[in-house]
Amino acid sequence: MTPQDAKLMAAYNRWMNQRMYAAAGTLTEDALAQERGAFFGSILATLNHIAVADTIWLHRFSSPESAVALRAALVDFPLPTSLRQPLAGSFAQLRQHRAALDQVITDWVGTLDAVALAGSLSYRNTAGTPFTRGWHQLLAHFFNHQTHHRGQASTLLHQAGVDVGVTDLIALPDEAL
Repeated sequence: MTPQDAKLMAAYNRWMNQRMYAAAGTLTEDALAQERGAFFGSILATLNHIAVADTIWLHRFSSPESAVALRAALVDFPLPTSLRQPLAGSFAQLRQHRAALDQVITDWVGTLDAVALAGSLSYRNTAGTPFTRGWHQLLAHFFNHQTHHRGQASTLLHQAGVDVGVTDLIALPDEAL
């Protein structure tokens, strides 16, 4: 993944999260929290999981000595202890949290260069197992994970009668870049 690829994916991530949360915002809190048989159960829990996983990965990405700005930006985003840990007390609060998290992501990827992305990162997963992976693979996973679970949320919203609209990367408007 190149720095330009990362910027594109961060822009797509933000754009899709704005659309996803706008669509979800047309439902009541009860409808958002309703068990729907999905992996994380509800629309709300699925959206929360994406934010939890993003936060965990950002904390991992902040471990290199050079990631001073990212570490500073994560002060308001404590490291979750579970992939299902609620990050907010309501949908409105999660929406605000998501928007702030997307700003952190956008700002951070704007600092990446080809030299940094040529290296690797050593980290531990949530079970404590150590791994070392190249930045290109880690960033691809980071953005792919978001897309995967937004697809689940989009399906749940569709089943609830809400159309998110076009979700294709190619539909990202130029002004969102």
